[in-house]
Formats: sequence, structure tokens, C-alpha cells
Amino acid sequence: MADLTPVIDDLRAESEELDLLVAELTPDQWALPTPAPGWTVAHQIAHLAWTDRSALLAVTDAGAFQALVEKALAAPASFVDEGAEEGAALPPADLLAAWRTGRTTLDEALRGAPPGARFPWYGPPMSAASMATARLMETWAHALDVADALGVVRPPTDRLRHVARLGVRTRDFAFGVHGLTPPAEEFRVELAAPSGEVWAYGPQDAPQRVTGPALDFCLLVTRRAHRGDLALTAVGPDADRWLGIAQAFAGPPGAGRPPKGAGR
Repeated sequence: MADLTPVIDDLRAESEELDLLVAELTPDQWALPTPAPGWTVAHQIAHLAWTDRSALLAVTDAGAFQALVEKALAAPASFVDEGAEEGAALPPADLLAAWRTGRTTLDEALRGAPPGARFPWYGPPMSAASMATARLMETWAHALDVADALGVVRPPTDRLRHVARLGVRTRDFAFGVHGLTPPAEEFRVELAAPSGEVWAYGPQDAPQRVTGPALDFCLLVTRRAHRGDLALTAVGPDADRWLGIAQAFAGPPGAGRPPKGAGR
């Protein structure tokens, strides 16, 4: 059985780094708009807190989580925004405390999960490792939105290996959510990590290939940057199509980010 500790430790580190960004913000800074339309810094943290609570229920109370799924099915277009709105309406100190408590409780639940257990989610059921990876991906992506609002640049770390791997593993999901048949053959993906290491996935001789910086790939699959602004190269028509639709998160595809300079 794979050791879950590294990904859960990295999720904790990613959360703590974001916590340092927001811990001392003024009320005006909590209200700053982020790149997500209609979402402030408070909405971003509220969304993370809300999703952590959802993940905790999935791990500890399947019946209560099913009630959340039914609520989501009843209002698929507004469910996520409503959760963020509710949390963003709290005083910043209360929101921050709720996020800290929720992520700590989830950390403990994931570390104590039975080996081999799988938990319900809004997509396919997930293992504890997959749940932690998904939470890290979202934490990193929403932290980018917060950093953009605050005018801060977050240096990439090799914790991105989890996001990159998730981005590769969700290739077929990305095709399916766009109503496309996933390619039958695997792609070769080679990414330059922040440390200089090369992260490689898929057969070395695969004709369909994607190469470039790991940071750019992670920005693409979390839809935090436009493909045209990223140094990613695709070889083969299917690989090229994938870079236009890739996403590592559950749910319908969003509009994505416009290219830099759009509208200027």
C-alpha cells in the first residue's frame, strides 16, 4: 500500500503557505476582487473551507455527503457559488478560523483513513491519496487567485508534482466532459519541474506528446492561464486537442482565463 504521508504533508504545506498570505489581511484586502469573476479573496478562502468540509463528510459520513450531492444536483449552476457566498459573508476572522479548523480536521481524517478505502465524491469515488491530491490541486489553484489579487508572485515548488500527475490522469475525463471520445493510446508527457528534474509520464515512444515547464502544465490543467501564454508543445493532433480542453478538476469546464493583453 502506498504511503499517503507525502501528499498529505504537501497539502498541509500548501495550505500553510496560503495561510501566511491571508492571515494579516485587512478587511479591505479580504474584499479585493480576484481573477474569478465575482469572487473576492474571501470567496476564495470560503470555497476552500467549504470543499474541505465536503471532503471531510465524504471521508467520515457518506450519508451526509450524499445529501450534499443531491443539493448540488438540484442547483448545478449555482451550488459552488452559493457555498462561497455563505462563507465570504462571515467576518474575516471567523472565516479564517473555520478554514483552519476544517483543513486540520480533514488532515487527521485522511491520515486515519483505512488502507484501500474509497470515498464518494462529485465525480468517481476517490482513495484517500486521490482526495488529498485533489485538495492540494485546488488549494494551489485558488492560492494563485489570491496572490493575483494581492499582487504577490508565488514561486513554484516541487509540490506541483501532485498537480501535474493529476492533470495527466484526468486526460480522459477532460475529453469526456467535452463530449469527445478519449484517445485509445497513452500520450508521453515530459515536464520540467521547478527543481530542474524531469517528470515523465506514459510510454517513451508514444507518438502523441506534450512537453514544457511543469508550472505551465499545472496552470493549464487548473485553467489558471490561457494556453497561448504558456510554453507547452504538443506533437500529434490528439495531444494538441487535449491542451485546448485539459482540466484536472471535477465539474463542467469553465470559460478559462483570457490571453494576456485581451481587451487592452
